[in-house]
Amino acid sequence: MIKLPVIRWGQPYDSLEVTEVNHFATGEPIAKVSQAGGGIIKRDMRQAQQARDALQKFSSRELIAMLGKAADLYEHGTLPMGDGTQSPDDFVHQQSASTGLPEHMCRANMAKNSFVLKNMEKILECLTRGLDLAILSRGHGEEGRGVVVSYQAQSPVLAAVLPSNSPGVHTLWLPVIALQMGLVLKPGPQEPWTPYRIFAAYTEAGVPREAFSLYPGEAEAGAAVLEACERAMIFGGTATVDRYRGNPKVQAHGPGFSKILLGDDDVDRWPDYLDLMVESIYLNSGRGCINCSGIWASRNAREIADALAERLGPIDVLPPTDTKAGLAAFTVPGMGAAVWKQIEQVLKAPGVTHITERFGPRLVEHERASYLRPTIIHVPSPESPVTQTEYMFPFATVVECPQSEMLKRIGPTLVGTVITNDESFRQAATNATNIDRLNLGPIPTTKLNWLQPHEGNLIDFLFRNRALQVA
Repeated sequence: MIKLPVIRWGQPYDSLEVTEVNHFATGEPIAKVSQAGGGIIKRDMRQAQQARDALQKFSSRELIAMLGKAADLYEHGTLPMGDGTQSPDDFVHQQSASTGLPEHMCRANMAKNSFVLKNMEKILECLTRGLDLAILSRGHGEEGRGVVVSYQAQSPVLAAVLPSNSPGVHTLWLPVIALQMGLVLKPGPQEPWTPYRIFAAYTEAGVPREAFSLYPGEAEAGAAVLEACERAMIFGGTATVDRYRGNPKVQAHGPGFSKILLGDDDVDRWPDYLDLMVESIYLNSGRGCINCSGIWASRNAREIADALAERLGPIDVLPPTDTKAGLAAFTVPGMGAAVWKQIEQVLKAPGVTHITERFGPRLVEHERASYLRPTIIHVPSPESPVTQTEYMFPFATVVECPQSEMLKRIGPTLVGTVITNDESFRQAATNATNIDRLNLGPIPTTKLNWLQPHEGNLIDFLFRNRALQVA
């Protein structure tokens, strides 16, 4: 069993308080993890500038080269891990065992993180709109045409309070080291593996250890990280997003409420898009904010729901080692049952129909964990509150709504796939401020272009474009 210490500016620290990370199915201990208290975190953050100072001894180009080397180490190397080592297979087994995610999905997320690291130069070029990274390092420079520009770093570090449900979110903080800012990470209770493995890969590749702090812990640790750092990310539910809305220090990532909208000119061709809809709902066990939770159509909605149910309804639970496993476990005791109880209340709403009901019970309870099988619901009107729901498994509503009302009815939408050739509808979708990532045409909501911002531009969050004149 591995022992994972707190990492305080690169140095391991064994705390008196330790928690166990256990196998979700057997209860077998996988790791003992030291816990950080709020006092230690706030005290350490007084030295945050030292992290940026250590990174600024290297150019961004040099750091990008290190990240490319780290990509290979992360994906293929055997790396130091606490008081032991960890191979790629160890990583996959441990991550699956603690999060309930099938092993092949863990490997896929590992490859995704590696891809981002390997393509960091292109990603930053797009995020900065081609700005010379040396300008971000110095704080000012000449952009061209004799124009002096200035970008002021708003924090020496980026903090992130990380979740346990989806390893894919880590791509959002991977670029920070190349921007010469340190990382202060509060790992998710069931998923410490990615932050610790990235730390090991980065430092093996030559990134200064003192640029990193990792603070496993309870809610107190997360609150301390958010309070003590000038720029932070947090991942959570709707309540978390609402709590930090309007706070310039915190970028809150919550449910995506991602959707597919079928325009009137294409809705009768819905069978052509069935594979796309299934992929958008089901990929990665429906755990991502980019998974589709709503399909909107002015007609054929019941037919669409029936077809989706035929494809997704029979899917059942398989062991996490099975390459065909498509469902992730709810590893917190009672969580699956609690979510299904919420859904049962939703199903009592007038007109709401549970289409996957004929394929057997959706809640599958094991001794130490539970699963929810894919669930498709038909909703005859956008008035129903169920149209604004999202859950951490393959769940989607198929909503009947006139095209003329869709954009104002769909609510906040992280990814909106709008399938239409109607130029006026495409333009209206382009103008819709409630859609963050817009796909015009038949593109799955789960298909990301890493050369574009995911949810807010990281550069705009970490740097302030200000006026500066040089005599």
